[in-house]
Amino acid sequence: MFGFRRAAVVRVAPFAVFMAFLALRGAAPSDGSWGFDVRWLYAGQVLATAALLALWWREYGELARQNLPNLRETALAVAVGVAVFVLWVNLDAPWMTLSPPGSAEAYVPLNTIGDLHWPLIITRWVGAALLVPVMEELFWRSFLMRWLQAPAFEGVQPLQVGLKAVLLSTFVFVLAHTLWLAAIVAGLAYAWVYIRTGKLWGAVIAHAVTNGVLGIWVVMTGNWQFW
Repeated sequence: MFGFRRAAVVRVAPFAVFMAFLALRGAAPSDGSWGFDVRWLYAGQVLATAALLALWWREYGELARQNLPNLRETALAVAVGVAVFVLWVNLDAPWMTLSPPGSAEAYVPLNTIGDLHWPLIITRWVGAALLVPVMEELFWRSFLMRWLQAPAFEGVQPLQVGLKAVLLSTFVFVLAHTLWLAAIVAGLAYAWVYIRTGKLWGAVIAHAVTNGVLGIWVVMTGNWQFW
């Protein structure tokens, strides 16, 4: 077990806080009995997670400036991110769907008369496209996938990650998402980018592109179930 090793804690804690807020949102009533619009819990979710990432940012060596991808690697990550988006919105048949424990209802940023509520939209998009990719890739790829390869995960280089670690981490990744088949595709795709580029930023960029394009598409089409 990784116990309380600091390198593990700083990668797991932001994810744990994010998931705790997700569970809270899933339990929150939608009838206003809590005295406020519970959709704004997402803002707290983003701020609390961002605060932890900022606090420990200097300890994420894999996200240091010298580890930024070059132009070719960035193009690859962007292409993978777009491809995952296209597959994600098409792999939504009923048999491809499950409801993870504690998952919240779809985030519907509309006001009482059915118009778009832009503060809620912006908050959601910023969280999904800018925060979540960093937080999740630190957990899924930087920590979990490497830890499954070797308990002393800090010394595991991306190219040293074996198939077993990739598959096991992807399996756990799937359990945290509603669209399980789409999550398999996404988990394997981001893991491939991470290993192929040898840089966590590659996976972060791919993940950010998927979430960013997905958010724009959701707002344009009103397919709120994907949020």
